[in-house]
Amino acid sequence: MKTFNRIRYTLLSMVAAIVLSFVCPHSATAASYTSETLNYEIVYHWGVIWKHAANAKLTIKRTSNGGYYSELVGRTRSWADKIYPVRDTLKCWMNSNFTPTKYMKLTHEKDYYAKDVVNFSYANSTTYGKCTRYRKNRTEHASLASRGYAYDMVSVFYMLRNLDFGTLQKNKSYKTVVFSGKSKETLTIRYKGTTMVEMRNGKQHPAYHITFTFTQDGNKKSSDDINAYLTTGKSRIPILLVGKLPVGEVKCYYGGNINK
Repeated sequence: MKTFNRIRYTLLSMVAAIVLSFVCPHSATAASYTSETLNYEIVYHWGVIWKHAANAKLTIKRTSNGGYYSELVGRTRSWADKIYPVRDTLKCWMNSNFTPTKYMKLTHEKDYYAKDVVNFSYANSTTYGKCTRYRKNRTEHASLASRGYAYDMVSVFYMLRNLDFGTLQKNKSYKTVVFSGKSKETLTIRYKGTTMVEMRNGKQHPAYHITFTFTQDGNKKSSDDINAYLTTGKSRIPILLVGKLPVGEVKCYYGGNINK
């Protein structure tokens, strides 16, 4: 169960690799989308063992008010369902500049069901979140606040096109805040430079290398360090994420066209 919980967290953390665009002072005008779909394969790797454990799909489309709606869906495959089935969906509504207005997480893991909703508002250079957590026999409420902008696990992805990696300092750490459920987490990112990444088909591609970690209450880790690799082309697509496990590692591979 712990292994599949870590697979799930790696899946959810995938979109947070892009958060550097919020803390980089040299950003371009926000990109715009009509629609986009990115597909990923979640693979368990240990020595000579390679096991395709789950799939993820991230989509975005325009809304009638000029903003965006995005959805991240994660599903374990049939063999993994027999051990610990996961059916998680993350939904996000954003303004035209990709700042979130509403975030929803629907969790279905084995016999566990849950729904988390965060409504965002902005005033006096502060981001506010009104959080509601729906559980089987109870409903919980919480209020969050953070100076500057705060985001959710989906909206951070779409600031990717704003990032100018050429201005980032190698090995320097950057931080921002993510509202998740009733928690306020600090996301720490470190830019490691460029490297060549080998995909499952054996082809290699140049990529920007980032490591990132989530912490709560100042220094309590809520995730292990994750390595993320983003294409150097204008699309800045995360093509590989790697998360360590007690035994082996989880790798999240992009399954679409990399040459864009």
